[in-house]
Amino acid sequence: MEKIRIQKIIADSGMCSRRKAEEFIAAGKVTVNGRPCSLGDKAVPGKDLITVDGIKLDRPRKKELYYIMLHKPRGYVTTMNDELGRKTVTDLLSGFQERVYPIGRLDKNSEGLLLLTNDGNFANDIMHPSRHVSKTYRVTVRPGINDDQLVRLASGVEIDGRMTAECSVIVLDKEPGRVVLQMTIHEGRNRQIRKMCEAVGLEVARLKRTSIGPLKLGMLKPGEYRELKPDELRAIRTAITKGN
Repeated sequence: MEKIRIQKIIADSGMCSRRKAEEFIAAGKVTVNGRPCSLGDKAVPGKDLITVDGIKLDRPRKKELYYIMLHKPRGYVTTMNDELGRKTVTDLLSGFQERVYPIGRLDKNSEGLLLLTNDGNFANDIMHPSRHVSKTYRVTVRPGINDDQLVRLASGVEIDGRMTAECSVIVLDKEPGRVVLQMTIHEGRNRQIRKMCEAVGLEVARLKRTSIGPLKLGMLKPGEYRELKPDELRAIRTAITKGN
């Protein structure tokens, strides 16, 4: 049988994303036939015994793939198991035969569109920086905003030691002490929108993701979820292929 990279075997099992599997491997938490493995190592699915953080990987089997959109409410975290006992987004789901996991993150105080799946390749494609899948947010900031701040946000600001890429910034509503922006980025850096706003002196009062590529949150209410429709799945796959 053909040997396959271990992170792909783990992702295909539905345990976690390929990126998370790589983190487990780098941390020395993955063994193959009792021996720690390294990034780049390969194994034979169903033949070699693989454990992840002490948990035996199930023998590969044909599984049903799920592609879910969820309206994440504020107050929930996107980790699978939270050591602090906070509510996780998977607590909102029920009725799925396979374990699904979030694609990317929304921090606890953010809300909006979150995708979940048990298709490791699909998740990896959406998150990979080279795909440049767009993400649009409705951002309420305080106290106000001037032209210089708008230009800086759109052209790029330095966060975590490097510049952000150009992005789209549109003023949707402006009131004394409060401005609502629509921001579209093509990166997926940690807490990127919040850090960008903070870098130009703005406080984020509310942050809501409204779309990922061609997928829109629409009328889905906080806490509600549904599987992607066939045309939506085709559209996001096309966006991944085109890199936008």
